[in-house]
Amino acid sequence: MTSPFPPANIIVKTGKTYAKDVAERTLWTFAAATGGLLVASGPADMLHGSFWQSVGTAGLIAAGTFLKGLAARVVGDPNSASTARGV
Repeated sequence: MTSPFPPANIIVKTGKTYAKDVAERTLWTFAAATGGLLVASGPADMLHGSFWQSVGTAGLIAAGTFLKGLAARVVGDPNSASTARGV
């Protein structure tokens, strides 16, 4: 006899799941870009940008990630921020 309950490792995909996924991706991209730009322009002086220019650049990178997540609804699974199907 089979169980009426789904397996414990199944992910229920909803609009709420999508929103959490794209928000998490956007925040992590912002954090990674900010850290990378500040490290690169600080000690190495590679970018010659001020702190706020670096943070602004990171914000643009995060906005690009957010737009990618929105576009993924068209290309991939509508309830996932990934362009890969089934994610």
